[in-house]
Amino acid sequence: METIILQILNGLDKGSAYALIALGLTLIFGTLGVVNFAHGALFMLGAFCAVTLNKIFNLSFEAIDPTRTDFLGNPMVVNTPYVEAWFGPEMGHSIIDWSVPLSILFAIPIMAFIGVAMERGLIRYFYKRPHADQILVTFGLAIVLQEIVKAFYGANPIPMPAPEAFTGSFDFGRWIGFDAYAIMYPYWRLVYFGFAAVVIGAVFAFLRYTTFGMVVRAGMADRETVGLLGIDIDKRFVAMFAIASIVAGLAGVMYTPILSPNYHMGMDFLVLSFVVVVVGGMGSLEGAVAAGFLLGILQSFASMSQIIEFIPGINQVIIYLVAVVVLLTRPRGLMGRKGVMED
Repeated sequence: METIILQILNGLDKGSAYALIALGLTLIFGTLGVVNFAHGALFMLGAFCAVTLNKIFNLSFEAIDPTRTDFLGNPMVVNTPYVEAWFGPEMGHSIIDWSVPLSILFAIPIMAFIGVAMERGLIRYFYKRPHADQILVTFGLAIVLQEIVKAFYGANPIPMPAPEAFTGSFDFGRWIGFDAYAIMYPYWRLVYFGFAAVVIGAVFAFLRYTTFGMVVRAGMADRETVGLLGIDIDKRFVAMFAIASIVAGLAGVMYTPILSPNYHMGMDFLVLSFVVVVVGGMGSLEGAVAAGFLLGILQSFASMSQIIEFIPGINQVIIYLVAVVVLLTRPRGLMGRKGVMED
């Protein structure tokens, strides 16, 4: 029981990242009809927004601390972060400690700007081009973005600590009433799952209950008719590209304490996320989210040592095997819409 619950939790944690990235991919494909292979780079850029803000908070200056001396009895020269000098030691330390959650506010406008610039500057010229052209140009853009990040931040992963309040592990077994099982799980991974649930719920609520969202959904179903009603659907779709970029960026921001940011992390998640989109059904938001969590859980169970001993390497291919089975039995995916990618 302990192992099963732990693997489910690991799957939900990993599936949260898959679902968030796949949700953004599906938003872009469903509204603009673009297969965006640069979406993984947006996840990576979000992670480096957190790295950048952390570096800004840690900018420091040298000052003499009379309360501390070296072995000769001389006052020591210490590096003091500017935020501690401006807001006091306690508040400054708290700001640095909470840099990852605070990066959400930092990343939202940056990711929105990057999304709009990407759409207006490049992708809009490929709306009516074949999907193969879209894949090639966006994949090339992803490589350019990751090389830019590599040039500025280096090739090595950059550790990002979670806030001190969320270090350590939570006794999940006792919380659900299984006192006989010590099911310890890191706090931040639970936070990430909760954060993903809130973001996913917010996106679905926005599309379902706001006038803007209802117009967008109508445009996804019949773009020409909405345009004939005098609605500038193109501007709304640009806004959806920005929202999809924000979702991917925030997924990257909050994932930094789990996986140290590196320049190729976007590519690592991109391929898996596209498989998630295909399994869920191209153009289906609900399918993308459901498939993300489903494949995350399956991959988690396939990573168990007992399973790997029985079927070596299964953890590396389980997602692709599931994709093959689903597409053989349901060519449109689990919740795919008729006519999508069938021309």
